[in-house]
Amino acid sequence: MMIMFQRLIELRRTGHYNVQRARPGEKPPYQRCNSQDSLDELALDDYWKEVEIIQHTGDAEQQEEVQLKVADEGEQEEAWLTEAGLATLFDESAADGEDSMVLLSTLTRTQAAAVERRVETLKQTLRKRNKPYSVPDVRDIFKPSPALDTKVSKVRTRGEHSGVGNGAEPGGGGAETETDINLEVSFSEQALSYRDGSKVTQPINEADDKLPDFKVVRDKTGMTKVGDLSAADMKKVRRLVLIEMTALFDTAGLDLKTHKPLKIRVKESGLFGVPLSTVLEQDQRRVPGTRVPLIMQRLISHIEEEGLHTEGLLRVPGASTRVKTVCHELELKFYDGLFLWETLKQHDAASLLKLFIRELPHPLLTVEYFSAFISVLKFPTKKQQLQALNLLVLLLPESSRDTLKALLEFLQRVIDHKEQNKMTLNNVAVVMAPNIFMFKGFRSKITEQQEFAMATGMANIVRLFIRYQNLLWTIPKFVMNQVRKQNTENQRKMNRDRAVKKLLKKMAYDREKNIEKVEKSSEAEGGIIRVQAPQFTKVSMAVQLTEELQASDILTRFLSQDSSVSVKREDLCLFEIGGNIKERCLDEETYMKALLELNPAAEWVIKSVQR
Repeated sequence: MMIMFQRLIELRRTGHYNVQRARPGEKPPYQRCNSQDSLDELALDDYWKEVEIIQHTGDAEQQEEVQLKVADEGEQEEAWLTEAGLATLFDESAADGEDSMVLLSTLTRTQAAAVERRVETLKQTLRKRNKPYSVPDVRDIFKPSPALDTKVSKVRTRGEHSGVGNGAEPGGGGAETETDINLEVSFSEQALSYRDGSKVTQPINEADDKLPDFKVVRDKTGMTKVGDLSAADMKKVRRLVLIEMTALFDTAGLDLKTHKPLKIRVKESGLFGVPLSTVLEQDQRRVPGTRVPLIMQRLISHIEEEGLHTEGLLRVPGASTRVKTVCHELELKFYDGLFLWETLKQHDAASLLKLFIRELPHPLLTVEYFSAFISVLKFPTKKQQLQALNLLVLLLPESSRDTLKALLEFLQRVIDHKEQNKMTLNNVAVVMAPNIFMFKGFRSKITEQQEFAMATGMANIVRLFIRYQNLLWTIPKFVMNQVRKQNTENQRKMNRDRAVKKLLKKMAYDREKNIEKVEKSSEAEGGIIRVQAPQFTKVSMAVQLTEELQASDILTRFLSQDSSVSVKREDLCLFEIGGNIKERCLDEETYMKALLELNPAAEWVIKSVQR
């Protein structure tokens, strides 16, 4: 890769790196990405300058190269089914067999097709190898058990109508605008409609920073962001998102190959060139609950205190010898609080921030989904590209997701000061792309022309990351609906098991709970919910619901009656607990009456949260 970069830099210096234009009647030398026209090739001059800087500031000690390896056919399908929580489809001894059936019962048509395709491929692979296999026939996979018969029937019916019953409008409707983001219908089902001929209005102008303003119709039951759910529900979300992402790629006819990295030797302590998980473990021993590396937080805050107005911030590098010296000093003094931050220049701080990101031995976007991120621009519309990015972000490990979020929020704040620092969205995207994508040690066999196209693509992906970051951390409602259905079915199963095992105890327990249920039922029928608030003087309050009452109104009501609470308003959240969800921190614009209709068995509790 280093030799290739040197060749690319030489081409840039001599002016020969511009892509050749095809003459009339001739084919272009390579296929351009759909969004490539928005960034002129000459604007990538800063990209290649950044690559050159990266080489000149590289450590003398070379890290072991990361060789991306695609799993063998069959092996990849097994890994996919396991990650999706469907290992029982090829391994009868795997746990959670019942949970797998519940998961399957909630899938849409395109999601079910994605599962069927992987199972069929696995069967064919095992057959070629002349190995005994117990993979079921795909027709049997979705054969419902009596308990799930009704549920599966609804799923199959919904699938036949491409999303009807899951928030979609019936087929044959009017044209859909490219800037309308529908979170209620499976993205892969929407892509199926597009593929089958639905008209989509494309944005006319994407020049410079004028990307379309995507609009998301707010859901009355509240938007759900990453971090709002319990670990148990997030596990379900991740499995569903993996299936949905695969279905989306399948529907668009794109090959989705995940990679598995070979094990490499890494530093076991320090700040730079250390695995993200290791840095966070070090930080959490000092500051419990840390989710973003402390060194990264401190560098960002130092830049924001004095440097957001600095012209060429992120683009103009710090002096390489000085950056190396400061890097060494930070390694020695950071955790002891002895580093003199007032001596750190802004361009040096920005260079250190980029250094921290690109020197992670395992890339921020993960080796596993690196190719998937690169392939996002192959989707035919900006909306589908954004939907794919949304799913991929949700699939990232929690540490990578939190760190990426903090980085993108900082980059947006840099752009907010573009009048002073001269760093537009395009400028920032071009400079940051090689630091995010070209992680240290990565080796890939591609041609120079492919490298040029790849560079533009990387810059465009970073552009989408920054421009639409608020949407990327949103869990689509159709996924939340599937989680609720799984929880409902699992609760029914638990209730059946509990009834058999603890019948006598349950009868006594039910007598007590029945009184509470009657009271709760009478309150609910009267449009009243009871909100618990352990931190407040008034620990419980009955709240009369109206069509317009929102979660924020309930928080305001409690705070207005108790001024002794030390917790800040922004650190409080009204939680939906139980019923068809484990636990969910509510968006303050959630309409409580609409949510009660969706989850009538829920309890409502005000708690403090760590932002």
